[in-house]
Amino acid sequence: MNNLFVYLELQEDSRVAEVSLELLTKGRSLANELGCQLEAVAIGEGLDGVAAQVMPYGVDTLHLFDGEGLYPYTTLPHAAVLTKLFEEEQPQIVLLGATAIGRDLGPRVSAALRGGLTADCTALALGDHTDEKTGKHYENILLQMLPAFGGNIVATIVNPEHRPQMATVREGVMKKEIVDVNYQGKVIRHEVKNYVTDADFVVKILERHIERAKHNLKDASVVVAGGYGVGSRENFNLLFDLAKELHGEVGASRAAVDAGFVEHDRMIGQTGLTVRPKLYIACGISGQIQHTIGMQDSAVIISVNSDPEAPINALADYVIIGRVEEVVPKMIKYYKMNSHG
Repeated sequence: MNNLFVYLELQEDSRVAEVSLELLTKGRSLANELGCQLEAVAIGEGLDGVAAQVMPYGVDTLHLFDGEGLYPYTTLPHAAVLTKLFEEEQPQIVLLGATAIGRDLGPRVSAALRGGLTADCTALALGDHTDEKTGKHYENILLQMLPAFGGNIVATIVNPEHRPQMATVREGVMKKEIVDVNYQGKVIRHEVKNYVTDADFVVKILERHIERAKHNLKDASVVVAGGYGVGSRENFNLLFDLAKELHGEVGASRAAVDAGFVEHDRMIGQTGLTVRPKLYIACGISGQIQHTIGMQDSAVIISVNSDPEAPINALADYVIIGRVEEVVPKMIKYYKMNSHG
């Protein structure tokens, strides 16, 4: 009762998705503040290896639903399992990844339970809230932060009356950290048939085609990112050359993607990826909040921009004022000179 639950998204071989591990880290710290337990739910087939993956993140109770037809994910059985489990367990907070699965599952479960759901949160915290109309005061409720009105403000959304308080969070927004490699919580294996009906299995997945990621932008220690100011697809090749020299990856702002300079899967920001590299080189990026929200935790930020007043310059540790097509070739040239002796 009143615990914090995280839904574990499973990939092939019952690997727990990165976003779920990130949410366990956040969930553990919130549970510590609330003085409650952290519980996790895994639904799929062949789940023997899940406990070893998640226990080090401080999971007190792992609920396993291991049965035929539960992997790959389909909406109805997973929604049925979570709805019934949450009716029994009465969690106060439920966290899911803002992935294709989380965005499908979260709204169904919150609607069934008459809870509230905030999608795509960029920060979660606990705090107090006073309803100005009724004067009622709520303590230790979940403050769910996300950019609103085109990123011009950060809205804090609260869900004071209804439980569970549900939130989806995108991959990379939270940082994952192991609590204790020897942490031992308990594992509960549930009888799946008590939670689902035959009607939940009307959809069958006959065939799957999985496209592998072409790059590893999220885990790169160096990211060279380009914005609309790069000017063209050809100029973006300079960024790829620089990234190759620095053993990094190329990212982009939404404006550059929309202009067709680079593929959509390299987009960083509110509607793309969140990255935390050791070095982030922002080329021709103005620095709107929609972009900076996805890279502001980079250790060192270098801005290359022809506009001295660009907002990104205020965030950057180093600023080079100049045109991308002039500055980047020089960066490559001098890096080669200095690194190859």
